[in-house]
Amino acid sequence: MSLLKEKLKEKISIERPRTEKLNKEFGNVKVDEVTIGQIIGGMRDIKSLVTDISYLDPFEGIRFRGLTIPEVLEKLPKVPGAEMPFVEGFFYFLLTGDIPTETEVEDVHQEFNSRKTVPDYVFKIIRSMPIDSHPMTMFATAIMSMQKDSIFAKKYHENLKKGDYWDAYFEDAMNLLAKLPEIAAFIYRLKYRNGEIIPGDPNLDFGGNFAHMMGIAKPYDDIARLYFLLHSDHESGNVSAHTGHLVASALSDMYYAISAMLNGLAGPLHGLANEEVLRWLHGVMDSMGGKIPTEEEMKAFVYKTLETGVIPGFGHAVLRKTDPRYTAQREFCLKHLPEDPLFKYVDLLYKVVPNILLEKGKAKNPWPNVDAQSGVIQWYYGVKEYEFYTVLFGVGRALGVCSNIIWARALGYPLERPKSLTTKMLEDIAFGKK
Repeated sequence: MSLLKEKLKEKISIERPRTEKLNKEFGNVKVDEVTIGQIIGGMRDIKSLVTDISYLDPFEGIRFRGLTIPEVLEKLPKVPGAEMPFVEGFFYFLLTGDIPTETEVEDVHQEFNSRKTVPDYVFKIIRSMPIDSHPMTMFATAIMSMQKDSIFAKKYHENLKKGDYWDAYFEDAMNLLAKLPEIAAFIYRLKYRNGEIIPGDPNLDFGGNFAHMMGIAKPYDDIARLYFLLHSDHESGNVSAHTGHLVASALSDMYYAISAMLNGLAGPLHGLANEEVLRWLHGVMDSMGGKIPTEEEMKAFVYKTLETGVIPGFGHAVLRKTDPRYTAQREFCLKHLPEDPLFKYVDLLYKVVPNILLEKGKAKNPWPNVDAQSGVIQWYYGVKEYEFYTVLFGVGRALGVCSNIIWARALGYPLERPKSLTTKMLEDIAFGKK
């Protein structure tokens, strides 16, 4: 071990107990209007961000522009012959708060269609990367590579007026969002389908064209639309959304901000959760020999699992009911894949886990979250490469983050710059010295 690393290890062994003591024994001590526990605990629940795009209600789930998920799915214009709304109409709704007409949906579709051509250099960059690169690395790199085309970056250096920043961010958002389905599908086909690329179809909507380029038949187009909608936004405080806001608050353009957003989303504590749930589900199936267990057998398995671990996909930091995003996907499964073995496992867990968690006092919210269901659907329709799921998440999340960033610039929100304190300062406050 190097001298530097050895010294660092020694320092860590000294500093870690200080933080642990503050958090455990003095977590409720106030520093201004927040507590030491909130300061150390990742700023959880500190109300210091603003967004009108979405709000996470503990008992109703996400409200997009004031509407619950069932209301959004009911009110937004649907693709002809499909069950799910246009992604284009949903983006219009996120930006304006208004339910679009069919004409307004078609206008967004045409805007995306006119901007969707991905520069050839982007594909060359992706192809030049090692084929075993993580798809999120490819995705973020592809977006970053297009930064040279940022309209905001160009106009800013031409003395763009502050009141017009939003306009340039809007143009960058439209240019970027229009290209995401093709970039994502290209990465998938390159990595997992022997590089057999499927050209886009300009007549198809955002979700339908993505499914087409993925090479997956109906009703996967509806799954794409639903998936992008459900994952679009989750207030401002989650890692991916907040990272995008934070980077853009420095007036970094949309390409920098969305690439940074994806880097945050790629973490196992954030966007990789659905991958981990599906991996765990396959392990459960293997341990049960692939058979569909009875409710009693599943209960026994859950009790045993909780002796040493957790049931992934259950619980939520804010929600106090079943995640409506889970419910929306469950309803799709009940209609389109009710006999799928993996779904039957998920359905059984839904029936037995909450009551057991309540009984054992294991979670404030014992209900399933969005990640308990989403990977199962992707697997059923042939997208069996776990690591690609976060790319799908990223396409959807970009819709909400772009909307938030445009509005942040429109309303002139400043550079984000929270104040830090030293551990010694916190100890002085905790021990009553200040």
